[in-house]
Amino acid sequence: MRIHVGETMTPVENLLPLAKAAERLGYAGYVVSDSLFYPRVSATEYTYTDDGGRNFLENKPVAECFVLAAAIGVATGLEVTTSVVKLPMRHPIYAAKLATSISALTGGRFNFGVGLSVWPEDYSVLGIGYENRGRRIDECIEIVRGLATGEYFEYHGKCYDFPQIKINPPACGRMPILVGGHSDAALRRAARHDGWCAAGGLPPAQLAEHIGRLQRFRQETGQAGRFRIFETDIGQIDYDAIMRKAELGVSDLIVYFRNIYAVEADTEPVSLKIERLERFAATVMARLPRE
Repeated sequence: MRIHVGETMTPVENLLPLAKAAERLGYAGYVVSDSLFYPRVSATEYTYTDDGGRNFLENKPVAECFVLAAAIGVATGLEVTTSVVKLPMRHPIYAAKLATSISALTGGRFNFGVGLSVWPEDYSVLGIGYENRGRRIDECIEIVRGLATGEYFEYHGKCYDFPQIKINPPACGRMPILVGGHSDAALRRAARHDGWCAAGGLPPAQLAEHIGRLQRFRQETGQAGRFRIFETDIGQIDYDAIMRKAELGVSDLIVYFRNIYAVEADTEPVSLKIERLERFAATVMARLPRE
């Protein structure tokens, strides 16, 4: 089980000190989240909060995820993962350029986690169709995958169409593409690629059910080889709970030591955050089986 720090909805001056502390303490990586903007009015419920609200974002700075992934990846030797980039919000050629540049800069320590946004406003504000978001993300992933090789690549789809082009630098090796989401469509999409990003910390029974569907979808499509499952724990995280997740097939755990969905600004001093990282590393991570 690899442990990743997920503290990104915090004042930006905290981010690099936290990443450097995580590297020093033996954490495997840092996971960065994505939020482009916050609408004043929204009638849409959020899937992953108890009340369906998105007010938890109101007072939380979220640095642009590609910028932050590059900063952490260059400042440390940690693996860096986006969980998840709202990929249809970006043009896939530009997203490919950003992702492959980070992969190259970090020597292949970048995992490109992608997904959809559940909020129609994210699409309408940017002038992007909400109804065809599933097709759009599938085409985006195909384009990123094709351009990441550094070879000439052309694409002729329903949403995107362009002649042979290439980008340089290419990704460093095969850039892992992970997919977020809990629907059948999202799990089928994840099963075709390199991993799945769960959201919000799932109850054990629900997590097991989702992983079972993932395994079935991978078998149906003949997928084999390495497949990573990123799950999240928030608050008090104990050794036994982690081992139960590992038994279910979770390969990577993202840890948050405070409630990221609280509707309040983060005023904790960075020293307290680092103390929590130290305590968890000493009391829990030190007991985990080594790979």
